[in-house]
Amino acid sequence: MVWPKQNSPTSPENPESEFAFGNLRLNADGTLLNGNAIVHLPPKELAALRLLLEHAGEVVTHQQLQKALWGDVHVTAESVPKCMSSLRERLEPEQCIQTVYKRGYRLSSQLLDRESTPSERTPRLAVMPFATGFNVPDYLGEALAEELISLWTMERFAPALVLARDSVFTLASRRLTAQQVGEALDADLVLTGTIRALPTHFRLRAEMIRIEDGTQIWVEELFVAQDHLVGLEAELAQRLFARLNRGSISLSASAAPARETDNDPTRREAHAMYLRGRHEWKTLQRQNMQQGVEHLQRAIELDPTMVSAHVDLANACVLQAFYGFMPPTAAASQVRFAAQSIPPEIEGADAILPALGWVRFYSDHDLLGALEAFSSSAHLPHDISITRLRTMIALSRHRFSEAIDLLQAALRIDPFSPWLNGRLAWAFHLAGYAKESVEKAERTLEQFPDHEVGNLYGAIILAFNHDAERAVTLAVNLAKSAPFFDISMAVHAYALAQMGRTGEASAILERMQWLSRERFVLNSFTPAVYVALGDFDSALAELRAAADARCPWFFQMLADPRLKPLHGLPDFAGMQQLLANMESAAEKPRSNHSFANVSH
Repeated sequence: MVWPKQNSPTSPENPESEFAFGNLRLNADGTLLNGNAIVHLPPKELAALRLLLEHAGEVVTHQQLQKALWGDVHVTAESVPKCMSSLRERLEPEQCIQTVYKRGYRLSSQLLDRESTPSERTPRLAVMPFATGFNVPDYLGEALAEELISLWTMERFAPALVLARDSVFTLASRRLTAQQVGEALDADLVLTGTIRALPTHFRLRAEMIRIEDGTQIWVEELFVAQDHLVGLEAELAQRLFARLNRGSISLSASAAPARETDNDPTRREAHAMYLRGRHEWKTLQRQNMQQGVEHLQRAIELDPTMVSAHVDLANACVLQAFYGFMPPTAAASQVRFAAQSIPPEIEGADAILPALGWVRFYSDHDLLGALEAFSSSAHLPHDISITRLRTMIALSRHRFSEAIDLLQAALRIDPFSPWLNGRLAWAFHLAGYAKESVEKAERTLEQFPDHEVGNLYGAIILAFNHDAERAVTLAVNLAKSAPFFDISMAVHAYALAQMGRTGEASAILERMQWLSRERFVLNSFTPAVYVALGDFDSALAELRAAADARCPWFFQMLADPRLKPLHGLPDFAGMQQLLANMESAAEKPRSNHSFANVSH
């Protein structure tokens, strides 16, 4: 009945069991598939489903579920029913989980054995950024690959499981071959290719590599006028889809833009602006990100129906607020604009809900509204922007186990993401797991020595854990690679203070104060410097300023072990009470809240 695994599920070398029921399949790595579409499950719901599958046909009691999901942590009586209700909504049919009165829950769907399921697993496909030649815009190769990934990820019946963009692009940036990338990610197929410029056209050459033997199994060539790029990714996706399915299935209408609109010059300009803006805001460089926002705004003006431009604009502004490149209040206004300007009844608009949840939590201090936004978008698959927001909210609520579970689940499908690895080290740090945070920071630095995220969290964690000299080196490298990054200055000052170089640390703080007279300066990381210097009053003043600015790091800083000397001080306790008040308000029913409020 079950696809058995003989090993223990507690280590990477000993994977979990795999299960198939109805049109659903739960893989050993925790990925739930409906056909070939990934069904996102929060960690608690995934654990509940696995427990039900392991006891298929049997009643699993409330007590068993509570113990498996929360351990010895006290939770309300409604926690298990809420979890099971949410899980039902994500499964098809919902009735596959039965409620047994006063006893518990039972999985009613019959499990399929290996003979009842296809003998071949869904092929795993890695899409590499396309190499670009002379006179081809730098952004176009990555943009085309990202668009293909988006199309295939949205398509429910795609004949291949597309692997996470971050891991593929990270390995590709190390100049690994398609074969090497495929082997590292356990892919079956890798799509790679080139874009070359002709006098009036681009020539796109795409090839599919079979990783098992390194064979090039087919090649596609497309010629497109340089000002007619709209729909190019959809046409290529259609051809790849037909190849893998032997022409039996085509992409759905929602996934493939109609070709007859390609001759609209306004739409072509909007598409070009969107591709360029999408590339620029992901560079993590202040000027490029701001230019990316401007290009996305222009794309929306030209074509308000381009949902992906609205979503990217919202995510770009959120990320700029995280990095201190945009005041949080301005970012919140842009997110609201991006959401409100989406025409009604446009498919795919739910992808903007996580960014709206961020606005509700950090800007409005409306936890209930934030939770509704995240609940309504819980079906969305892993994407680095979505997972970033989900974990930021969990960390800000000081739900560290939840954040760690989310990050570890994402890393199973996106193992070479620098951001996920670095943020897991940070989550361990906030949770007070010093040993785990240092070990994860060290592994992240080893894997991604030049990446800003690894250097940022590595410098903080190592400085706090008695390796300040190395932390100073990391902070200096971070400042060189990401100029105008205020957090790097604060991290540098903290590492210097931990080394006893207080004069240099104070000089950096003074420079940040002068900068704040000219532009917005993110100051949530400076309280730790003042604490290290023994100036608790200034540390509290900086925290109050961060709270007033609606800084997205503020609530996490309240849990930062570096600020432990402030615990017990009345002003600090008052700031902690703000989060407690938000949690309390979220428990009270609000009849005036609806999905319409969340969306607009």
